Amino acid sequence: MAEITLPQLGETVTEGTITKWFKKVGDSVALDEPLFEVSTDKVDTEVPSPISGVLTEIRVAEGDTVPVGTVIAVVGDASAAPAAAAPAASAAVVTSTLASSNVSAPPPPSATVAAEAPPVPASAPTPTPAPAATSSESSAVLSPVVRKLIAENNLNAASITGTGPGGRITRDDVLAAISRGGTTSAPAPAPAAAVAPTASAPQRAAAPRAVAGARDEVVALSKIRQATGAHMVASQAISPHVLSVVEVDYANVDVTRLRVKEEFKAQEGFSLTYLPFIARAVVDALADFPHMNSSVGDNELIVHRYVDLGIAVDLDYQGLLVPVVRDAEGKRLRALSREINDLATRTRSRHLTPDEISGGTFTISNNGSAGSVLTMPVINQPQVAILSTDAISKKPVVIEVPGFSESIAIHPVGNLAMAWDHRAFDGAYAAGFLSRVKLILETRDWSSEV
Repeated sequence: MAEITLPQLGETVTEGTITKWFKKVGDSVALDEPLFEVSTDKVDTEVPSPISGVLTEIRVAEGDTVPVGTVIAVVGDASAAPAAAAPAASAAVVTSTLASSNVSAPPPPSATVAAEAPPVPASAPTPTPAPAATSSESSAVLSPVVRKLIAENNLNAASITGTGPGGRITRDDVLAAISRGGTTSAPAPAPAAAVAPTASAPQRAAAPRAVAGARDEVVALSKIRQATGAHMVASQAISPHVLSVVEVDYANVDVTRLRVKEEFKAQEGFSLTYLPFIARAVVDALADFPHMNSSVGDNELIVHRYVDLGIAVDLDYQGLLVPVVRDAEGKRLRALSREINDLATRTRSRHLTPDEISGGTFTISNNGSAGSVLTMPVINQPQVAILSTDAISKKPVVIEVPGFSESIAIHPVGNLAMAWDHRAFDGAYAAGFLSRVKLILETRDWSSEV
C-alpha cells in the first residue's frame, strides 16, 4: 500500500487544485495510467499513477486546493479491499518505489507501530483565503491563481463565464471580468489604514508605490509573475552574476538550414530554426567545459555527468516556463528539434507532465525570437549559467577569400549572451565555453545531422 502525494509541478509551484479523478475507489490502476488531473498557476496536467494496484482511498476531492506533498490518495495491491484499507503506519511520505506488484497484502499494523506513528488524518486543514461565495461559486473547480484573483478583486465567480475545459474559469476569464469592471459579491473593502511602526520595529524607507488614477487600468499581478519576480531577486542575491557575450556568424549554419528547410518542414511538420543548432552546439561544448553543467550545493560544485537542457518558453507574455530536454547529450540535431518543438507546443497549451518542468542542468532563453539584440538573463538556481540567444540579422562581416586577403560579405549574425555564477569558475572558463559554442556553429558540417 502506498500513499500518493501531490507532486512538485514546477520549482516555484507550492499548491495545486485537483480538477478531476479518472478513477474511483475500488478501481484498478495500472502503472503510468492517468490517475488525476491537477491545475496550478503554471500548468494543467494529467498525473500518472506511480504504481499499479487498487485505489483504496481518495483523500482530496475534485475542486480542492492542497499544498505540494499532501497525501491525496492511497493505492493498495490488487488483493486489498477498499473498505478494509488501513491508515498509513509510517509518518514518512511513501514514494512510488515502496510499491511492488509481487508483495502480498500488508498485514495490519501492530499496536506498537500505531503508537509510534499515528495514522495520517484524512485531510489536513489548509487555510485558503477565499471570498464570500454563493453555493455555485463554492462548488466551482478553480485553480489557485483564479481563486486568488477572484478573492483580491471581490468578484462573484458565478457571474464569470468560463472558457476553459468543461467551462472552467481561467485566469484570462477573470482578468477580462476585471477589465469590464467585474461583478462584486460584496462592497469593495476600504483601503487599509497604514500601520504605525512599533518602538521596537526597525524603521525602513517605504518603497514607492503607484496609485491608480481615473485614466489608468489596473492589471493584477498573476501568481506566476509574482513567483518569477521572487525567484529572480533571490537568484541575484545568491549568485554573483557576470555577463559574457560572443558574436556568432550563422552563415555556416545557413548552408545546411536553408538547403533542407522545405524538406524538413514537410517531414516534421514544423520549421527548422536556429535554436536546435545552438542547443546542439551547447550540449557538445558542455562536454569540454563540464563545470558549466553543474549546480551549487553546500560549499561545493555538483558537476552533472548528463545534460538536462532547459528551454525557456514564453506563455503569451504572461510568464515563462522552462521545460527540460532530458539526456540531451545523446540526441542529434533532428531529435533535439523534435523534442524542443514538442515541449514548446505543450508548454503553451499547459499540457506538460510534472517531471518535464522540473530539474535541468543548463538553461537556454530564446529571446532572439522576440527581436532582442543583447539580453542579460538571470540564472535559474541552483544552476550556474544561462544562455540567451538574441536576434539574428544580416550584417556586413569581414571574411577570408581563398586566393585573396579579405573581403566584406553580408551574413546572418547574432549575439550569444551568457550570465554565469562567479563562484563556480572565472571569466576565462566562461569565455572558453562560449568560444567553443561559436566555433562549433561556425565550422561544423551540419548536413550529416539532418
